[in-house]
Amino acid sequence: MSIYQFLKFEPILKTKIWGGEKLISLLHKKSVLKNIGESWEISGVKEAISSVANKELKGTLLNELIIKYKNNLLGDKVYKQFGNDFPLLIKFIDAKKSLSIQVHPNNDLAKKRHNTFGKNEMWYVLQADKEANLIIGYKKNSSVKEFNTHLEENTLLSSLNTEEIKKGDAYYISTGTIHAIGAGTLLAEIQQTSDITYRIYDWERKNSDGTFRELHTEAAKDAIDYLAKDSYKAVYSEKENSTSEIISSPYFTTNILPLQGKVEINHQQKDSFVIYMCVGGNVTFQYEDQIEELQLGETLLVPACLKEFNIIAKEKSKLLEVYIK
Repeated sequence: MSIYQFLKFEPILKTKIWGGEKLISLLHKKSVLKNIGESWEISGVKEAISSVANKELKGTLLNELIIKYKNNLLGDKVYKQFGNDFPLLIKFIDAKKSLSIQVHPNNDLAKKRHNTFGKNEMWYVLQADKEANLIIGYKKNSSVKEFNTHLEENTLLSSLNTEEIKKGDAYYISTGTIHAIGAGTLLAEIQQTSDITYRIYDWERKNSDGTFRELHTEAAKDAIDYLAKDSYKAVYSEKENSTSEIISSPYFTTNILPLQGKVEINHQQKDSFVIYMCVGGNVTFQYEDQIEELQLGETLLVPACLKEFNIIAKEKSKLLEVYIK
């Protein structure tokens, strides 16, 4: 059964100890909540499954769509590999304060310990306050022994790589890479469907009830990649009305698509659903007589069977395009 419809989903907003107001003030999410740290745009996580927000399928859960439309929604190869599980979790994140320093386990370790996927992910910076930064990886190669010493002496920060960031910067965070989003950062996050995080250091801050959040330093030791990389930031170019690759991995590919005017999209060579995140301006998706607007901070899923359509931008706009090769 085919599904020729652009799909929007209701954002799932999550308050966090480090969250702020930018998801409401800059990305126009509707909520009376305070300290919103994350907007889960498309989620198949069991405790937080997305529901359709538009057209005749409004209210339908993502897992129900997959059960009904199968490979027509996901793509033949994706459905064969993942079945009724949606393989990606798509978010916008607002860090008013720094997130904890953390690490995610790889597929093997996550399967063994939690019966879930690992968590390879990427970040695309939408906005960054002055001197905002990210922690990602080590400055130089390290080891479990050095990690233990840093924990005992409270010197972990001195061993980690810190990078100042600006709008448009992108990073791929493979499993095992120690990382933290710094204060003043608004970004898009694309990741495998997993909510497994090992928290290593949390800036000595307390919850509202005076308790500290749980740390997972023992579990993290086997999950950490102690080898440093020469560079962590993605290098990519942009060309108006054409997709350019930012990140490509076995888990997902993310392109940048700057737009002005009308662009004809053809996904005949892709055997996957395609997700668009609007990270600048606003655009209109058009298929036959079907029209769907996408504003800054909104996300849209194009089913695998919908191969050709138009995107129209009346002003300079920018999309992230995400799919699985």
